[in-house]
Amino acid sequence: MIMKDMILDRIKNVPPSGIRKYFDLINEMKDVISLGVGEPDFVTPWNIREAGIYSLENGHTQYSSNAGFIELREEISKYLQRKFSLEYNPVDEILVTVGGSEGIDAALRALVGPGDEVIIPEPSFVAYKGCTGFTGATAVTIPLKQENEFKLTAEELENAITDRTKVVIIPFPNNPTGAIMTREDLYELVKVLKDKNIVVLSDEIYCELTYEGGHTSIASFPEMKEQTVVINGFSKSFAMTGWRLGYACGHRDLIGEMKKIHQYGIMCAPTTAQDAAIEALQNSDDDVAMMAKEYNRRRRVMVDGFQKAGYSSFEPKGAFYVFPNIKSSGLSSDEFCERLLIEQKVLVVPGTAFGECGEGYVRACYASSMENIIEAMKRIRTFTDSLG
Repeated sequence: MIMKDMILDRIKNVPPSGIRKYFDLINEMKDVISLGVGEPDFVTPWNIREAGIYSLENGHTQYSSNAGFIELREEISKYLQRKFSLEYNPVDEILVTVGGSEGIDAALRALVGPGDEVIIPEPSFVAYKGCTGFTGATAVTIPLKQENEFKLTAEELENAITDRTKVVIIPFPNNPTGAIMTREDLYELVKVLKDKNIVVLSDEIYCELTYEGGHTSIASFPEMKEQTVVINGFSKSFAMTGWRLGYACGHRDLIGEMKKIHQYGIMCAPTTAQDAAIEALQNSDDDVAMMAKEYNRRRRVMVDGFQKAGYSSFEPKGAFYVFPNIKSSGLSSDEFCERLLIEQKVLVVPGTAFGECGEGYVRACYASSMENIIEAMKRIRTFTDSLG
């Protein structure tokens, strides 16, 4: 038996994440300033960590229900209502997952298969296209434009929809561009989608990191509530990446089927993380606001730094990434990143890791210390000067 011949083509045809190559390189180097990892540099706030410690000390180490502790689902329901005017029944409309990524995977597996199409605006999070490929469905990408502030327009969406479209992914605030969609922007999409048999997968993991005007969910429009599944979690806003906890909210019929996928593949999310998340939702608003304020400060420094280095940069209004245009360097995205890493020991990620339309751009993450950001910007200016 030749093992590679036994593996499904649709799995083999999904490429590995374009980001991993650079993380492998920095493991072999010293004194690298990494602006590549999409992870808060903050440690999880103490009260949340303490709740996790108490959970273990109290012997709270058994399985939870498949959907997650009802106490946590109730707190998620309250949080979404007070923050974003979203109402979900904690009994059967909320599923606690192992990170937001599991929610994306479960939703797509429940909704699409061979012959179906999933619309994915790009540049965007690498998992969307990969998870779509695993189902056998076809990813239909929409290249977003810098001149439109990397927003998805109603015209672009309308032109991408076919009779095979089953899911549209709305990835805002966006990784890697930092783009957001205002309520007015989303309403234009609602007019396109509201009468179609299409499910919206709204990834809102960066919802708390919106720097102008606050976050709006497309599910907050009454006509979109039942055809939207909201994906969220604790990794970014609460600095809980390693706890691996997320959630999906939507129509009870869809959540019920996603729960079956979760049940057979996962059983339940980690109970220690669930206890910590209850504390996060109840008592950590001030910590979330503090971190968002600091990210906003770093954001301005990084945008200014890239512009002074000669690279036009769309001003990100969400998440914690800058997506500068580096075409003036005369280098491809990969060449720019490789040479910057080797010559100046600064890690950024090529825009092509997030879709072909990311060529000519790089992603830099400002979830790093201000000291590192300032030094990295100096090195990038030195690198640019060396290009002549």
